[in-house]
Amino acid sequence: ARAMALAADQIRPSQIMTPKSFENALRVLLAIGGSTNGIIHLTAMAGRLGIEVDLPAFDALGNDTPVLVDLKPNGQFYMDDLHRAGGMAPILRALKPLLHLDCLTVSGRTLGDEIEDMPTAFPQNVVHDLDDPIHVGGGIAFLRGNLAGDGAIIKQSACSPNLLVHQGPAMVFDSLEDLANRIDTPDLEVTKDSVLILRNAGPKGAPGMPEAGYIPIPKKLATIGVKDMVRISDCRMSGTAFGSIVLHASPEAAIGGPLALVKTGDQIRLDVPNRRLEFLVDDDEIKRRRANWQPPQTVRADRGYKKLYMEKVNQAGEGVDFDFMTKRPYSAKTPL
Repeated sequence: ARAMALAADQIRPSQIMTPKSFENALRVLLAIGGSTNGIIHLTAMAGRLGIEVDLPAFDALGNDTPVLVDLKPNGQFYMDDLHRAGGMAPILRALKPLLHLDCLTVSGRTLGDEIEDMPTAFPQNVVHDLDDPIHVGGGIAFLRGNLAGDGAIIKQSACSPNLLVHQGPAMVFDSLEDLANRIDTPDLEVTKDSVLILRNAGPKGAPGMPEAGYIPIPKKLATIGVKDMVRISDCRMSGTAFGSIVLHASPEAAIGGPLALVKTGDQIRLDVPNRRLEFLVDDDEIKRRRANWQPPQTVRADRGYKKLYMEKVNQAGEGVDFDFMTKRPYSAKTPL
């Protein structure tokens, strides 16, 4: 009924989904310690309206948008606890000083008006105030460097603090099948300091960018109590997953992104506070590897939907949407 009323009132989606409202949504994503998948979905939606999501600017939002919701995997509570605590109402109240309150909502009223008319607040301990956050510095960080290519992301609020700055040797898995076949073998040459890399699992490489980024701890390490390791992939993972996991490395390995050039044993350095992801290989060696690189067979298709998909799908930073559905040239950016 509300959708029909919006149509009758000639309120269009583009009037509601504006650069300001996408910024509001990105702030909420940070404040709830939300899923990294949210970035892909919001980027794809914005792209269809000709709005570019500026990921470095999104990273900067974290400077004044702390994690406020004490919810797993960032905290201790569960989703039904958040529901009993009032759901979005206490979150939006807490974020009110940071939000664009003049944004139109599907009610036909502004976000500010909706917040003012929310049910009366009551005592709860799931959603914190801005001056009493769960985690500061941004729930999700955007990484750059010679292994990040056009960028990669990490849900730093769910990382082990001792792994936010880490260096160790790479253990490379070339595909989901390779990972499944070798991750639990007794002779896998890994230690707790190794960096597990899964490649060719992105939009084209898998294909389909599956939720496979939660690379399991190798059995030989899990049995001695290792709970977390640095893991890097060009795919994605569920928002319920915990760990020091770099995702959405773009361009993906299957089209020649930096992950394609890593070899087992290369030293990998992750520095989340400085937003860096690098493999410590000299430039000449990187050039030599690139000259010898060949794309995997999985990206080839002669006909049908797979051919359309392989030729037209965007990378993670553009929402993994078809490029012909993205409105170009971009007419605006978000966050502002």
